[in-house]
Amino acid sequence: MLIKNLTVGPIMANCFIVGCAQTKEAAVIDPGDEAERILMALAQDKLTVKAIINTHGHFDHVGANKKVKAATGAPIIIHSQDAPMLSQLSAMAAAWGMTTEDSPAPDRMVEDGDTITFGTITFKVIHTPGHTPGGISLHCEAEQCVFVGDTLFAGSIGRTDFPGGSYETLISSIQNKLFALDDAVTVYAGHNHQTTIGEEKMRRNNPFVGIK
Repeated sequence: MLIKNLTVGPIMANCFIVGCAQTKEAAVIDPGDEAERILMALAQDKLTVKAIINTHGHFDHVGANKKVKAATGAPIIIHSQDAPMLSQLSAMAAAWGMTTEDSPAPDRMVEDGDTITFGTITFKVIHTPGHTPGGISLHCEAEQCVFVGDTLFAGSIGRTDFPGGSYETLISSIQNKLFALDDAVTVYAGHNHQTTIGEEKMRRNNPFVGIK
């Protein structure tokens, strides 16, 4: 598995390019901004995009959907509960004093337990609401990694004070779904640096959700 992390946009969201080394097929996870930079990174590794996956519908994670889709033709994938947000991105960004383009409608809406496959890589969709109603995490069991969007961070958790957020729901998503994964699983979060499930289970590392 090839993983390239690009920190994009003024809110510095992590966009991940995940590629299959054998087939050169790839997924772009959370193209929040700087579409040209994302496309250049794909070209450098000679990757063909088979999926544009949104972990949730906030503009800083999906703002480049339109341009990346136009350039690659890849389908946009998001959970059904966050799909309506894609047509409201410009308004959301304006509330922060920023600008972005509304996204095209999703080509596929996923639910908990669905799978997304490209090349030899398969992601299992884990519905992890709380930051948004339709937040998802993408678990690749074979590679022992999970892409969690803004659900869980190294030493912290996603905000729950936005419309549709719920602190209790977020804590439940983390402790009952993400913490059910193996401790060795690498966590790629929507902001800041990577961590592991085991590290975040420790109260001294993550006082918000640590259980050990």
